[in-house]
Amino acid sequence: MRILVIEDDPLLSHHLQVQLSAQGNQVQVALTAKEGFYQATNYPIDAAIIDLGLPDQDGISLIKMLRNADVKAPILILTARLTWQDKVEGLNAGADDYLVKPFQKEELIARLDAIVRRSSGFVRPTITSGALQIDVAAKQVTLNQTPLEITAFEYLILEYLMRHCHEVVAKQRLLDVVYADKEGDPNTIEVMVSRLRKKLAQGGIEQSIITLRGQGYKFNHPCD
Repeated sequence: MRILVIEDDPLLSHHLQVQLSAQGNQVQVALTAKEGFYQATNYPIDAAIIDLGLPDQDGISLIKMLRNADVKAPILILTARLTWQDKVEGLNAGADDYLVKPFQKEELIARLDAIVRRSSGFVRPTITSGALQIDVAAKQVTLNQTPLEITAFEYLILEYLMRHCHEVVAKQRLLDVVYADKEGDPNTIEVMVSRLRKKLAQGGIEQSIITLRGQGYKFNHPCD
C-alpha cells in the first residue's frame, strides 16, 4: 500500500515510516498540512494517517479539504485529544477511524488495514479471485493453495490491481505505486505485468490482467 503520514513530530513520523515500511508498504511523510494536501491530491495513495495538531492548519479542516478535493483514500486520525466530541468531529469531517496517542504499533497497523479493506469493499484480511489469494497482512500470494513466487514489485502491482479490480488503472498510477517518489521507467511496468500474466497462466488463470490501449490495465476477474 501507499500510505501518506501527515505528522509534524519528526521523531514520530520517522518511526511510523520505518514501522509501516517494514510491513511492505510505501510510506511518504509530510510535516505540514500544506505539504500533505499537495501529496494527497497529486499522487495516488491507499490511506492517510493525519495528526490533528499540525503547525499550519488544524487536522480537521485538512480532512475536510481532502474530501472536498475528492480524495477518497481512507483516513486514520492520530490525536492526543481524549473527548468523545473531538472524535465525533473528526469522523464527521470525513475520517474513517481514530487512534489516541500514545498507541501500540500493532493497533495502528490493525486499524489501518481494517479501514483500507473496508474502503476497497473487502471485510477479510485477504483478497481472493478463484484459486488466487492475497494475504494483505502477510504480503503473501497463493495460487491453488501453493505460494506464488513473485518479486516485491510484482506483488505491489498485483495487490493494487486486485484491490481495484473494478477499475482501469493507468500505467502512471502503477509507476507511482511501485516507485513512490522516485522516477521509474514505464517499460518496467509492462515487463512486470507480462511476468505476472505468465506466472498466473501457469497456475491456470488465463487473461488475468488485460491491457486497454491508451488507458491502462485491469484485473480481469472478480475479487472478494
